Amino acid sequence: MKAVMYGGGNIGRGFIGLLMSSSGYEVTFIDVAEPVVAALREKNSYPVRYISGDTYEDVLITNVTAVNGNDAEAASEAIASCDLMATAVGARILPYIVPNIVAGLRKRWERGGKLLNIIICENLNDAADILTDMLKQQLNEKEQKLFDETVGMVEASIGRMIPVQTDAMKDGEPMRICTERYGFLPVDKAAFKGELPKLKNMVPYEPFDFFVKRKLFVHNLGHATCAYLGGCFGLSYIYEAIDDPNIRIIVQNAMLESASALSEKYGAELAQLQLHITDLLHRFTNSALGDTCARVGQDPRRKLAPSDRLIGSSTLMMQQGKTPAYITLGAAAAVCRCIDETEGAEQGIDTAKAVLRDVSGLAENDPLTEMILSYYQMLLDGASLETLRRTADARKSASLSDVI
Repeated sequence: MKAVMYGGGNIGRGFIGLLMSSSGYEVTFIDVAEPVVAALREKNSYPVRYISGDTYEDVLITNVTAVNGNDAEAASEAIASCDLMATAVGARILPYIVPNIVAGLRKRWERGGKLLNIIICENLNDAADILTDMLKQQLNEKEQKLFDETVGMVEASIGRMIPVQTDAMKDGEPMRICTERYGFLPVDKAAFKGELPKLKNMVPYEPFDFFVKRKLFVHNLGHATCAYLGGCFGLSYIYEAIDDPNIRIIVQNAMLESASALSEKYGAELAQLQLHITDLLHRFTNSALGDTCARVGQDPRRKLAPSDRLIGSSTLMMQQGKTPAYITLGAAAAVCRCIDETEGAEQGIDTAKAVLRDVSGLAENDPLTEMILSYYQMLLDGASLETLRRTADARKSASLSDVI
C-alpha cells in the first residue's frame, strides 16, 4: 500500500504521516523544503519524540521517502500511484499544491481511474469544499464528473497539539518532531469513496459537522481563551496560564458553556463532552510542549471572525437563549491582542467597537458587543483575574436564575 502525505511539517510528519507508516503504508512526503526532502530520501525514516512533563519516549518512523513539490513530474506521479493521500500544508499554501494534485489525478484517470481518498488536515472551516472548488477550477467538464465519481474529499479534525520545534526539542536531530501522545483522527465518514482505508486511530464519524464544531468550539476555544488571558496578564506559556486558578476556571467554564450549546444542537451526550474537556485541561498543562500564549493566540482577527471559536460559540449560545458569560471574557482579551497587533491602533472603547464591528460582524447594540465591551473596559482599568472571574460567575448565576 502506498500513501502520499502532502506537507512534511509538524502535522505531516508528527501526526498523519506517522499514522500512515504505522498502518503499513509506504509513505511519500511532498514538500518544497529541500533539507526535509533530502533527509527523508536519504534515511527513509525520521524520529518522533512523545513528550509529557519531564518524561519522553522516542520512536522511529520508517518506510518513508519524499519528493520535492517543485518537481511537478515526481509529485504528480506519486499522487497518481498512491492508495491514500492527505494534505497538511496550511490554508495559505493550498492554492500552490492544486496543479500537482490535478496533474496526478489526470494520470490516475488515464490509467483507469482508481478511487482516491484525500484526507484534508487543514485548520480551515469547510476545508474540503474550498479545496474541491480550487481543484475543479482547473478541470474541464468531463474531468469534473470523473472527480465526483472517483475522489473522496475527506475533512479531518486535528486534535494533536504540536508546538513550534525548538533546537532543544530537536536535541541534535533536525528531523525530530516532538509532540504529545494524543493521536485520534476524526474524519468525515460520509465523504469517503469506496471502502474505508485502514488507518490507525482514524475515527470515521457521521454527521461530521459535530466533530468540526467540537474541535473549534471546545478545544480551539479553550486554547485561545487560555492564550489571550495569559497574554493579558504577562504569562508566556500555556501551561503557566492554565496553572493560574482563575484562568483555569474561566477556560473550563467557557468550554463547558460551548459544550452545553453543542450538546443541545447535535444531541450529543454532555457527559462525554465534559470528559473531553477534562482531558483537554490536563493536556494544556503539558509543560514539555513549551507552547506559548503568543503562538496559540496568533492571528486574533481570524479567531474573532463571526463563525470562529469565540464569536461563533457565543452566537450559538445566544441563539439557544443562553448567556456566554465566560466565552465573552475570552473574546475581550482577544480584542486586546487584536488591537495590539494592529498598526497605529490604540487601546480604547471606540477601537474595540470597530474591531467587533469590522472583524466580528457585531452591531454596536448587539448584546454580545455589550458583554465583550464591559469585560474589555475592565481589562483596560486593570481589573484582576479574580475580579474578572467573579464578574463572569455573577453573570452566569444571574442568567441561570432568570431561566429558573
